[in-house]
Amino acid sequence: MRYKKIGEILISEGVISPSQLEETVNIQKREGGKLGEILIRLNYLSEEQLVIALGKQLGIPYVTSSEILKPQTEQNLEELIPYDFAIKNICVPLSRTVSSLTVAMFDPTDLILLDNLRKMAGCDINPVIAPRTVILKTIEDFYGKSKILQDAIKETYKTETSAEVEVKGVGEELSLDKLVAKAEEAPVIKLVDLIIRQAIEENASDIHIEPQRDKLVLRYRIDGVLYEVPSPSPSLHLALVSRIKILSRMDIAEKRLPQDGGFMVKIGERLIDLRVSTVPTIYGEKVVLRILDKSRIPLDLAQLGFLPQELEMIKKGLASPYGLVLLTGPTGSGKSTTLYAALNHLKTPKKNIMTIEDPVEYRLEGINQVQVKPDIGLTFAQALRSFLRQDPDIILVGEVRDLETAEICMRASLTGHLVLSTLHTNDAASAIVRLVDIGIPNYLVASSLRLIIAQRLVRKLCSSCKEACEPKVRELSGIKINSEVVFQAKGCKSCNFIGYKGRSLIAEIILVDEQIKELIYNKASFSEIFAVAKTKGTLSLLESGVKKVEEGITSMEEVLSAAFK
Repeated sequence: MRYKKIGEILISEGVISPSQLEETVNIQKREGGKLGEILIRLNYLSEEQLVIALGKQLGIPYVTSSEILKPQTEQNLEELIPYDFAIKNICVPLSRTVSSLTVAMFDPTDLILLDNLRKMAGCDINPVIAPRTVILKTIEDFYGKSKILQDAIKETYKTETSAEVEVKGVGEELSLDKLVAKAEEAPVIKLVDLIIRQAIEENASDIHIEPQRDKLVLRYRIDGVLYEVPSPSPSLHLALVSRIKILSRMDIAEKRLPQDGGFMVKIGERLIDLRVSTVPTIYGEKVVLRILDKSRIPLDLAQLGFLPQELEMIKKGLASPYGLVLLTGPTGSGKSTTLYAALNHLKTPKKNIMTIEDPVEYRLEGINQVQVKPDIGLTFAQALRSFLRQDPDIILVGEVRDLETAEICMRASLTGHLVLSTLHTNDAASAIVRLVDIGIPNYLVASSLRLIIAQRLVRKLCSSCKEACEPKVRELSGIKINSEVVFQAKGCKSCNFIGYKGRSLIAEIILVDEQIKELIYNKASFSEIFAVAKTKGTLSLLESGVKKVEEGITSMEEVLSAAFK
């Protein structure tokens, strides 16, 4: 049987044309190099297409998805092929038997690499072909970007076996003195420090430490999505939780009730707040650390991602000397960040700004911030009553939760104060209906409301790897995509092979003018109110998202996921 060349396979598969092959061969003759890599450089084919063709040519298995390329985790493969060697040579071990090692690589014709692998493993090498991007993602998943963290975990494992205090089971209790001693041991201190530092470096917003039946799960929330990272031994659970509780000034002896606390860390010149929450689960205490890094989040309305027309409406609403400004959306939609940005926009030495929050997420210079403490009677409503005797110009209320708080907000907004708050509704117009449902009369809602902002967060496409594609649908719910090309996620080293990096927002904004006030006063439905608002420039969440898609900021999939949340 005649040996078929790679170029012939690609032509027979319809991947490239004969003229493209001829051009590539001429470049190869002039400059040298491998035919497949030149074709990729010229954008005549993708890595995936080359991998499939090489697999057929050489009779070697090929894989094009990182979901399938999963190394065995209990064969000590990372010790057999070290991380540095794997990343340098774009290869990753998958599994081993007594006589062979299966390795994924991009170039199985690299005889020097095959020979080096054979010597390192001391056995035959079974190559599997995969794209570079897939191999790199598998390397990062397997060895982990947190290689330092893994080393610390291993060091802690070694130390704990020889430590004076040993935790033998997840549910086993220790005396308080021993628990404190364990939490203050150097390896535990180092491990907690590394977990926090790595999360901050990864731009995570939350750290989850979750005890399970036979393991301890460590997860970071990055751009709104939870990702699992290498976890410590379950026997370290009590020591880790105790260390975090000590830092957060919590009661380490109390394991039956939820607790809240916090502490600050300094990374370089940055001071970062960490808010800590614990809850008792059937396997022990679960801990969540919320990372509040003010330097990473721009508290500037212009940098949050609002469209120019949306920003103009917001500034016009905030320019009102009194009235109620409401932000709506589900938990995690960025309402607090927008509120703080609004306060920054309004802040001036000539104004007395007071906030009542639960909890205070960011400490702002020049603003008087109060933390809710229900256990001593300091509720939103109680604090608001006191605020009105403090000569405020602007009041921020963390959330309108009940009729009493809503009534005081309304009263304050009608007596010369600008009041900002949040409400849980799906869209802007529904906020009006929600206030009436709470028990506020229509005439009071109409008189006090100035601005309603409904928002959602969407992940931004990675600028290093986003790829152009045709819109899958030209029209959606009556909204047309006015662009021949949109972008979709791909994944590269810069974005940890996720395809997204950072977040922006989509918004639905209603500026309450006299016409809309009249509709509210006459008990119009939210659909009637929204129809009139649209004639004045209001975009729905979906329309706002489509504009972000047209600008190449995010993908249609991300917008659809957020807009209908």
